[in-house]
Amino acid sequence: MEKVLGDKKAICIFVLPAFIVFFGIIILPIFLSGYYSLLKWDGIGKSSFVGLQNYYQLLVQNSDGFLQSVSNSVILAALSVFIQLPLALLFALILASGIKGEGFFRSVYFIPVVVSTVVIGQLWMKIYHPEYGLLNVFLKSIGFSSWNREWLGSTETALMSVFIPLVWQYIGYHMLLMYASIKSISPEIMEAAKIDGAGPVKTALRITIPLITPILEVCVTFAVIGSLKTFDLIYILTNGGPVHATEVPSTLMFNTIFHKYMYGYGSAMAMFIIIECLLLTIVIQKLFRLRSTTY
Repeated sequence: MEKVLGDKKAICIFVLPAFIVFFGIIILPIFLSGYYSLLKWDGIGKSSFVGLQNYYQLLVQNSDGFLQSVSNSVILAALSVFIQLPLALLFALILASGIKGEGFFRSVYFIPVVVSTVVIGQLWMKIYHPEYGLLNVFLKSIGFSSWNREWLGSTETALMSVFIPLVWQYIGYHMLLMYASIKSISPEIMEAAKIDGAGPVKTALRITIPLITPILEVCVTFAVIGSLKTFDLIYILTNGGPVHATEVPSTLMFNTIFHKYMYGYGSAMAMFIIIECLLLTIVIQKLFRLRSTTY
């Protein structure tokens, strides 16, 4: 075994199949999208080279409200980091403390993650329905009928109404990652904290959270990137409406390519999403590294 691990030629042979697959489904499509973004093309007929015109139209002329869609995705990312992740951390801390029914609640919280997004979208559409939806019926039953509205049909409430199902669907995913990380902490450390008189809150703030910083970095990265490239749930619930109130770059890109047949322009949107996700991932890593050096 040691001889094989020390043989660079053998390592390359074993890694090559995975690299070919990775190159074919990740790297090559990115380069092709970058090439297509420099063209004026409907995806079928003859294309013409336009250089950076698509990017100029995208970022300077702000055609089709692209910058608003970017703003919406950034809002979703911020809400995910400052609402979804703290809730997931709270649930993880509670479950890891050894409450009764720990395994049951762990499984229940994770169920939405494995449920089809289409099913979740249809479920929340029923909840938000203006006439017989559970939310409006509940508000009416407790005397707040004046609050009833078309939650997905109003520009004032649509974005937040989309965010709530996103939180509900993925909070169990982040919770499970944090829970597993907390469980990996040595019991001796927790016992020493109890002997020193540290309560649950102080133990969580001074010991548990600092020790699970690596997984928190992963969760923040996943939450931000997931919000920036989210598509399926928004497409099912609102398709970017009303009046682009819930439009995000991925839904706008889909409609641009497959409904307007502007393949080159849509590819420019795809490249923007890729670059945006890459840059924010680097920023998040830098911020966590900077934080770790202050301790």
